[in-house]
Amino acid sequence: MATNPEHVPLTPVLRALISNGLSNEAQLRDLAADPARGKTPLLFYVVEKGAVPAAALMAHLSARYNAPMLDLDAVAIDETLIRTVDKSLMSRYLVLPLSKHRDTLYLAMADPTDFKAVEDVKFNTGLQVMPILVEANKLVKAVNAVANSMQGGIDNIFMDKPRDEEEQEAFDLAQRDDASVEDAPVVRFVQQLLLDAIQRGVSDIHLEPYEKDLRVRYRLDGVLQDVLHPPAALRDGVTSRLKILCRLDISERRLPQDGRLRVRVPPARVIDFRVSFLPTSFGETIVLRLLDPASSKVPIEHLGFLPEQRKGFEEAIHRPYGMILVTGPTGSGKTTTLYTALNILNTGDSNISTAEDPVEIPVYGINQVNINERIGLTFAAALRSFLRQDPDIIMVGEVRDLETAETAIKAAQTGHLVLATLHTNDAPQSLTRLENMGIPTYNIAGAVHLVMAQRLVRKLCTHCKKPLRIPEQALIEAGFVAEDLQGWRPLGPVGCDQCNKTGYQGRMGLYQVMPVSDAMREVIMRGGTSLDLARQAAQEGVLTMRQSGLRRIKEGVTSLEEVLRVTNL
Repeated sequence: MATNPEHVPLTPVLRALISNGLSNEAQLRDLAADPARGKTPLLFYVVEKGAVPAAALMAHLSARYNAPMLDLDAVAIDETLIRTVDKSLMSRYLVLPLSKHRDTLYLAMADPTDFKAVEDVKFNTGLQVMPILVEANKLVKAVNAVANSMQGGIDNIFMDKPRDEEEQEAFDLAQRDDASVEDAPVVRFVQQLLLDAIQRGVSDIHLEPYEKDLRVRYRLDGVLQDVLHPPAALRDGVTSRLKILCRLDISERRLPQDGRLRVRVPPARVIDFRVSFLPTSFGETIVLRLLDPASSKVPIEHLGFLPEQRKGFEEAIHRPYGMILVTGPTGSGKTTTLYTALNILNTGDSNISTAEDPVEIPVYGINQVNINERIGLTFAAALRSFLRQDPDIIMVGEVRDLETAETAIKAAQTGHLVLATLHTNDAPQSLTRLENMGIPTYNIAGAVHLVMAQRLVRKLCTHCKKPLRIPEQALIEAGFVAEDLQGWRPLGPVGCDQCNKTGYQGRMGLYQVMPVSDAMREVIMRGGTSLDLARQAAQEGVLTMRQSGLRRIKEGVTSLEEVLRVTNL
């Protein structure tokens, strides 16, 4: 039986619109009684049907309730922040989180009188809520888009097969090993964990089982941070779930295993994970390395080179032959630097081949070889094959032994540009390391054109960094001279909502870029030590990594604490 429009109550907001001549009472009552409205809030329905202009409604509400207004089209939706509010609440009340400052959540709403929505969001998030008025039609569109994005991210994150097929396989394998994998909480936990890590921009996820819990840590900007401590009951289910997704044997728990996992993040971003499982006392420790294709396409201006260092690096990579050595510990950004160089050189008129262990990020136009020493495909074997493939540019993932070093040196001396990495502390030590491997000094002097050492430091958050009072003596001991300190104070981290309270956002490289000059070749030829090479480099104006870091501190880009953490004098 249809509802009589005369008997439908109108909200105080709609009555105010009628009294102000912004709408027609009969039309509003007809829309209120319309069976097609379903559960749509009346205020949104009348805007949708054109009975009230959305902009006029917002202006009226703002003036009547003294509420701030915002154009939703001018705001970028924070994908991390929207997950602080339950999706069902956003859809039910048509609200959307815009930003957070301390313990206050700024919430987009079209009806400031919907006090139940405010109270439910406060209860759900544990935050105070500040309503921000937006146009109803734009809010509906934005909430629907967010809901669809979240649904796509949760339900269709894994790329390997359709969801129903994937879930069926998970069920079958779980029956043979661990029935908890079938449970929806484990599936949702794993999927949400991966999504959260991607959205935060972490580089690694660590899952570490202990007697009473499962510790979850993220490596963000090179530093591990504690994130979660789910109960120990979850650990076997999570381990089995990840093994299923990586196509590994879930019954094998005594030996280490390695696998890969690919996920799709709406709308079109694809992320690969390299996953390692290692048996420990209370289960298997799992480390997931995020392999974002975007990291292989970092523009050279974003790496962190000082102007003179960038000039030396670009000159070296554009030479037709010779060797460029990049050195530093694991996680110092060597691969990113080398791929930046390869992308500059990957113009289609050169044959580029790389030997990597493993190939983490495929790049179109580059022939990438995955080293597998168990079957005899070593770095040296790959290099020998490259030389029969008419290469122009060769990248060697790591020079580990004499055979690889000899083959790489030979390639550099026979008309090929060779980019390679070593594990040494600074640039001068790389040259003596080759000599210690057994490479004749005349080959080193003739083949190597540039040696570059690097480290990664965190950049200060631009929103909260502030000057610090550091004793002058401590700054001088770090490497500054008295003249540097006149009228200047270094900046340091504070912590705010923009940087997750860490005081840092993003990372950059500190470099020691050392071209091998004729004078340096003479030092190499007479068997000079790394100290002799370092003295010669200093005479030629080559900055050490510490000196590069001091320049960045002076510029206010990073902190003294960060530079001291990763460099020696």
